[in-house]
Amino acid sequence: MKKVIIGLGLLCVYQMGNAQEAIKELPGKPELVSSEQTLAKLAAAEKGDYKYTVEDYFKKPAQSEFQLSPNGNYLSYRQRDTNGKRHVFIKDINTKKTTLVLKETEDLIRYYGWANNNRLLYIKDNAGDENHHLFAVDIDGENNKELTPFKGVKVMFKSELPDQEDYIIILMNKTNPQIFEPFKINIKTGALEKLFENTDMFNPVDEYYFDKNGDLKAYSRKEQVTEKVLYYRSSKDAPFEKVIQTNWNQNFYMLDFDHTGKYPNGAYMISTLETNTNEVVLYDLKEKRVIKKMFHDSTFDVSSWRYSKKRNYEIDFFYYNGEKQVYVPVSETYKKMHKRFTSEFPDKEYQITSVTKNEDKYLLYITSDKLYGTYYFYDQQKDTIEELFNLMPQLKPVEMAEMRPIKFKSRDGLDIYGYLTIPKDSKEKKVPLIVNPHGGPYGPRDLWRFNPETQLFASRGYATLQINYRGSGGYGKKFFTAGFKQIGRKMLDDLEDGVAYAKSLGFIDETKIAIYGGSYGGWAALGGLVKTPDLYTCAVDYVGVSNLFTVFKSFPVYWKPYLKQMYEMMYDPENPEEVEIMKAISPALNAEKITKPLFVVQGANDPRVNIDESDQIVENLRKRNFDVPYMVKYNEGHGFSHEENQIHFYKTMMGFFAQNLK
Repeated sequence: MKKVIIGLGLLCVYQMGNAQEAIKELPGKPELVSSEQTLAKLAAAEKGDYKYTVEDYFKKPAQSEFQLSPNGNYLSYRQRDTNGKRHVFIKDINTKKTTLVLKETEDLIRYYGWANNNRLLYIKDNAGDENHHLFAVDIDGENNKELTPFKGVKVMFKSELPDQEDYIIILMNKTNPQIFEPFKINIKTGALEKLFENTDMFNPVDEYYFDKNGDLKAYSRKEQVTEKVLYYRSSKDAPFEKVIQTNWNQNFYMLDFDHTGKYPNGAYMISTLETNTNEVVLYDLKEKRVIKKMFHDSTFDVSSWRYSKKRNYEIDFFYYNGEKQVYVPVSETYKKMHKRFTSEFPDKEYQITSVTKNEDKYLLYITSDKLYGTYYFYDQQKDTIEELFNLMPQLKPVEMAEMRPIKFKSRDGLDIYGYLTIPKDSKEKKVPLIVNPHGGPYGPRDLWRFNPETQLFASRGYATLQINYRGSGGYGKKFFTAGFKQIGRKMLDDLEDGVAYAKSLGFIDETKIAIYGGSYGGWAALGGLVKTPDLYTCAVDYVGVSNLFTVFKSFPVYWKPYLKQMYEMMYDPENPEEVEIMKAISPALNAEKITKPLFVVQGANDPRVNIDESDQIVENLRKRNFDVPYMVKYNEGHGFSHEENQIHFYKTMMGFFAQNLK
């Protein structure tokens, strides 16, 4: 998720220059886009005296993204100005002096973080095109430098180098747009050193594993289209040797090397070679054997862990998401910390968002289904917890809606998990339902957390159903692969079965059910209108796919080495039988089956779901004189990031729902 700029400049030309010339420059077909007057009229359809406004949920927090410097002397954070821009400030914890380090402009800051005690790193792209560039700035705001000024090149962070504080390792598709290679970069000068030549575009390296000294010790290569091969060398001068070959849909990837010194060739791996769900194993890469099985849950995939560098890389915990988050403490030190946090914040979830190098000071982020989020400062030596900042104090937890974990059987016998957010007045009357499928579709999943969307819906009297349909991540490889070749078919069945489950609870108005989603969720919204036109009252398609044939052709260039893999998961346009399925389930090719109200929303510079996907469905429907409001933002990509665009979108969507669900 990444996004951001160009759009506002072009919009200015369109408003003030020759209209026809400007339209030629804008992506897609601007003539299809609804006028501001049309969208304003739609937004005005929501009437009512509500305690909380759209802005209450989606205006950026006054301060956010707090981080501690490695030495603990400084606290950095982002602060919103009156225009919705979020600048980066640094506060000296001892003197209390605050310094504006970095101003956000139309090029949104996508990420920032501490490189060392003297310098910050940050990332920006161009109007949501996801070609991220890396920048660095001193903590006094000086020496602000773009480190990767390469047009059309995408940067990804790979590894820090603890003993080389002026260097990090990044990945870039600088040599070949389709393939990423590792570079060691000087964060002061931008000087680059390529660390590996990735030249075989048919069998590219897709993951690099560096040790704490910055030496490349292992890598995995994609071979024979869908096979993955792990290579390892025991020393800097030794040749790389093959360790294991797996199919791409089996997990066997590295969390980190063993740095304790006890196992020189040891690495902690996430594996599904012998299990359905992820397990963590300590593996000898030279002898090609499991040394020890570390952790496994039989229902949910372990997703994270943490170790202590200070205590010679002792493992502190393993972590996974079940119906809610689950920490499994390992070290005695962390068992005490976990007990402290959970007793201090019962019925809440916590995350450690920042920790000093000495591991004596921590920032905690506390949240729940009803609490947006509050930062706390934890001093481990004193064992004290102090509130730092409540991100959204205007949203009172006692007035927020419950997000209830649910579980039901699909029509073919799978256990399906999800969440139902329930408005307060559901006990007094039956309420409309909004089905909200997540994006992906393969890998992501919905989580129990504060969700400003579902809380906004609940404040207007709508329940929200979020289903982790087959193919979602976190439930093991059988559930993941059960989604293969099921877009438009059993994946939609799971949503329908979820609606049937929600109806069975007795508080859903069966005549008022909407479906809304983004990315794949947008496709599911369209697909729902095509497949089950009598089930849904209306739909919102947000940056969604409408045509499987065209979306494959418009993927980012660096996705092309993985097209065959995508064909295995989705459908293969080179297989005649699957071509017929693709025709049958592509909403843009079946627009005549759509009979219910639809609102379409798109970011013009979306590199994942090209604007043509939204243009197609709108154009095909309007050819039938079917009224489709269509919102496009020309400074956005795959989802909206600018505050004003988010607020405009949600106000208009709430008007659309009021028009069709009230």
